[in-house]
Amino acid sequence: MDLKSNHTALVLADPAPLNKSTLRVSSGLLPYSGATISQNLFLTVPTMKAGILDIRASNCLDSMESSSPPDKKSRDFNNDLESTDTDVAYRAWLHKYPSALASFDQITNPAKGKRIALFLDYDGTLSPIVDNPDSAFMSNDMRAAVKNVAQFFPTAIISGRSRDKVYEFVGLTELNYAGSHGMDIMGPVRQSFDDHSNCIRSTDNQGKEVNLFQPASEFLPMIDEVFNSLINNTKDIRGAKVENNKFCVSVHYRNVDEKDWTVVAQRVHDVIRNYPRLRLTHGRKVVEVRPVINWDKGKAVTFLLESLGLSNCEDVLPIYVGDDQTDEDAFKVLREGNCGYGILVSSVPKESNAFFSLKDPQE
Repeated sequence: MDLKSNHTALVLADPAPLNKSTLRVSSGLLPYSGATISQNLFLTVPTMKAGILDIRASNCLDSMESSSPPDKKSRDFNNDLESTDTDVAYRAWLHKYPSALASFDQITNPAKGKRIALFLDYDGTLSPIVDNPDSAFMSNDMRAAVKNVAQFFPTAIISGRSRDKVYEFVGLTELNYAGSHGMDIMGPVRQSFDDHSNCIRSTDNQGKEVNLFQPASEFLPMIDEVFNSLINNTKDIRGAKVENNKFCVSVHYRNVDEKDWTVVAQRVHDVIRNYPRLRLTHGRKVVEVRPVINWDKGKAVTFLLESLGLSNCEDVLPIYVGDDQTDEDAFKVLREGNCGYGILVSSVPKESNAFFSLKDPQE
């Protein structure tokens, strides 16, 4: 397969004829006209009433358990029979979510003649999941691979971390970065975004002019307040770690004894019960406090495609690679728009809106 490079994106030569299986960019994926943010940006959630807090905390605990599969190091102690059952289940799961490596031709054939845009999560995708979130470093080989890809494809990282933190981990100027699950996007300057109330001109670390899009900017004082409250409320829980990701707050319980997860859930609800404009989401051994706005990683993908000049283009193929529940919003946008591929990184079977899978970051 021949690769032809230009300054904007890579085009795979010898385009295949259009047919029913050819992927198209749906106009329904691109709701942005560059004028104003939709009034539907802000969501409405029921007020937390006194007397139902424990029920909410119990529901939170259920979500914590369901979104946190056992660590591999604990599974290694299982007996051979259970290990065999797990392997069988994973192989059966691969029929629904085939390996992206084994399906390389199936992915690249529809990409012929199209420009590919690559979107990547960070934790669990470019770096392994580790006990200490401050030590989630990507390998030099992974950094070199991402740098090489970015020479040919427009590439962006969309992470739940703060944008500054994920840039500190990655350190590549060739990429576009979106932190706080897409609530803090740094992208190329486009005149069509100048009228966005939440879009401002700024400069990156190299002094280059960029656009900053921050749809939850008014929540910053509230997020800082909640962060400090959560620090105080969880400081006596051994192993708990609270991380300020600028537009959201993460409470990590990976190193908390499972018998204390109930305490974590209750303490988090003790704080957010007073903030009806904030909501909880769940990831891999992490509870996140986020603003109640109609924004997620899927909408961040849509926004970045337009920022990169790749919206409303039938010759664009977006690919998103991620491992967490929050990445499902991006997978869903690509699946429902019939416009690209989601690739789930997971070593355990689980339902997803992705089309393909990879077992771990190394793959």
